[in-house]
Amino acid sequence: MTRPLTVDFFHDVVCCWCFNISSRLRTLAAEVDLDIRHRTFVLQASPAEMAERWGSAAEARTTILGHWSACREVSDRPELVDIAAMARAPFDYPHGMTAARACKAAERIGGQAAHWDMFDRLQHAHLALARNVADPQVLAEAARDIGLEPGAYARAFADPATARAVEADRQHARRLQVRAIPALVVRETGTRLVNGPVHDLRAQLRSAARLLPQM
Repeated sequence: MTRPLTVDFFHDVVCCWCFNISSRLRTLAAEVDLDIRHRTFVLQASPAEMAERWGSAAEARTTILGHWSACREVSDRPELVDIAAMARAPFDYPHGMTAARACKAAERIGGQAAHWDMFDRLQHAHLALARNVADPQVLAEAARDIGLEPGAYARAFADPATARAVEADRQHARRLQVRAIPALVVRETGTRLVNGPVHDLRAQLRSAARLLPQM
C-alpha cells in the first residue's frame, strides 16, 4: 500500500472474536501505514441486559463459551483462550460496559495507543486469566500494568465525559450501520473488511488502498 488508511475498529473487551482480530491488526500495522481508531461497541451494558439477552447467568456462560470454542479453533493464539478457567470462574459472565469505560479512560490519557494497550490487556485478563472485567479493581490493575498513573486513570474513569465518549462510539456505529463486532471500516473508502486470517485482511487492505486517488 502506498497511502495510509484509517481503520475504525469496533470491539468489545468480552468478545472473543475481537481478540483474534486485534492481534492480526497488530501484525498488519507493523507492516503497513495503518491508523487504527478504536471504537467501543458494548454488546450488553449491565447485568440486567445480560439477563434480558441470555435468560440466566448459567445460560449466558454456556452459550458464550460455545462461541469461545469456535473462536479458539481459528485463533492464531489458541493457548490464550482458556475456556475451562472461565467455566469455573466464581462470578457471572461479565458485561462489557465497565471495560469499555476503562478503555476510553486510557484513551483520554494516552490516545489511541493507550486504548489499544488497555483493550489487549483486558482481553488477556478476560480470556487467558478468567478475570472479571466488570470489576473496577481488575480494570485499575490493568491500567497500572500498561503504565497509566493510578490517580490519572481513576479520575478519567470516573469523569462523566468518559461515559459520553462510549456513547459517542455507539452513535458513530449507528451512523455507519455497524450492528455486529468485530467490525473494521476503512474510513477513506467506506470499505467493510471481512473478518478472517491475516493474509485475507492484508489483501482486502491492499484492495481498499487501490481505491484511493493517486497522490
